[in-house]
Amino acid sequence: MTELPNKGERRRDGILTVLKQQGRITISEIVEKFGCSEATARRDLELLERTGPLVRTIGGAMYDGMNPVRDSSFAERQGISLLEKEHIAQEAARHIVEGDVVGLSGGTTNYLIAKLLKTRKGITVVTNAVNIAMELAGSEIQVVVTGGMMRHNSFELCGPLGEGMVSHLNIGKMFIGVDGISENGGITTYSEQEAQIAKALMSRSQITYAVFDQSKVGRTSLFSIAQLKDLEAVITDRHLHGSLADAARRCGVAVYVAGEAEDEDETAEQG
Repeated sequence: MTELPNKGERRRDGILTVLKQQGRITISEIVEKFGCSEATARRDLELLERTGPLVRTIGGAMYDGMNPVRDSSFAERQGISLLEKEHIAQEAARHIVEGDVVGLSGGTTNYLIAKLLKTRKGITVVTNAVNIAMELAGSEIQVVVTGGMMRHNSFELCGPLGEGMVSHLNIGKMFIGVDGISENGGITTYSEQEAQIAKALMSRSQITYAVFDQSKVGRTSLFSIAQLKDLEAVITDRHLHGSLADAARRCGVAVYVAGEAEDEDETAEQG
């Protein structure tokens, strides 16, 4: 005997139907159409974000069925291009010295940067990612955690509460994890909330580095964080090519390729 869908499943199916029909839906629309509470509506969108073709926005969601690549969980992303990300994290750590106030947004590469900083001293880390803060717990790193609502996919704290706190901070070097980088789109992400907190962190930083592996190159995700001209540097695992490399050069963006500095040091020692 086929088991009938329960009330919650029927409601979420209805939300997906509306999303497909009109492209977006708000929390208030879900409450009105399906007779549920705001808390239930938010939980439904969280569940659908993990399995369905939608992207959370501030106050609702957008249908993303045309995009085969969607916002995935931290656990899903953690094992992708791991070696490349480790090399990028090592290069990023070379740019951090004692006395620095460092900003780390969420993301698997920035998490690896945090792991490398655990043994260092005299550094302050500002982060909106709960898992990064926990990774640094017990170390001699001073950690400042922004407030906000946590996104379960990324462990990032987002929203007006966190943005308000960030507005009072002064960050020296900001490392931003991205879902895409392109000539026209700049650096982008799948989450509107993460884009907003990333913009807030960048606005309070003296220097911003975008960190990404080659799978992000040429990709433009749904929400913009910043244009290339807003970056001081990028750290990646291979040289940029074509129009993106030209655009970075025109904008004065320094490009650091993971592993190159170590290769230069070895060559100098052998000479």
